[in-house]
Parts: sequence; C-alpha cells; structure tokens
Amino acid sequence: MSEQTNVAAPATAGDIMRPPLTTVERNDHVAAAAYLMKHAGATAITVLDPRTAQPAGIITEADIAHAVADGKDVNSTRIYELMTARPTVISTTTSVRDAARVMTSGHFRHLPVVDDARLVGIVDISDVCLALLDPDAFHPPARPAPSD
Repeated sequence: MSEQTNVAAPATAGDIMRPPLTTVERNDHVAAAAYLMKHAGATAITVLDPRTAQPAGIITEADIAHAVADGKDVNSTRIYELMTARPTVISTTTSVRDAARVMTSGHFRHLPVVDDARLVGIVDISDVCLALLDPDAFHPPARPAPSD
C-alpha cells in the first residue's frame, strides 16, 4: 500500500469565518449595535434586510467611534445613518487569497459571508491574515452532534 500525502486544499471563507453571532436592523439605535458588539466580542455587525434576511449593510466599531467623536448621540442615531449600505459580500467557497484581494482593493476590514444569498458568517482582516500566514491554524468548524 502506498502512503498518501495529505495536501490541504486552499482555505476558503467558509473555513475561517465566524458565525454571525448577532445581527441588527437598520432602524435600531447605534447604542444597541455597540452593546451587541461588546457582548459578542465583535468588531462589526451585519445589518439584515428583515424581508429577505440578506445583508443590507454593515456597521463597525470604527463607524460608532467616528459618530461619538463627531458628537452624535448613540441613543438617538439610527444604524442606517452610519452603516455601509449594500456591503460587498463573499461566498463560503471564496478562497482566502480572493477575500484578501477584495478587502485590500475595497479597503474593507470585514466581509459578510453568504451561502445561497443568506448570511452564514463574517470574516475580518485578522482571520484572513492569520489564514495566509499560518494555513494550519484553521480547521473546519466542528459540526454539532445530532440531538435525539
């Protein structure tokens, strides 16, 4: 029997993405987004279109910091006033290199990940850099055990 070498396929966005732990709607207050980011340990939250469940925007900690620095009241400012509308998205099969190209060319730090036009995760620049620098650092996420 010959020994097979295990050659890993290039990492994809699906391999490195984080699940969208929380999402917001465009009419929510910015303070709510900041609260959710803090408690989820996230630096960005995807804004979903309630009718389609597709990404309609993205709001980041930088967006919120700029609003605060500009003197805006986060309790009365709505997310749609700060979010990046119609964010560039990638699919679960997008290679990490292609994700890096999209991020670099668009000056993005976060990219929502979609599958069949539904939000399934988010990748940030740290995830992409780590995957490019150390491809062995990421393993496909474990699937939960089926419940009885």
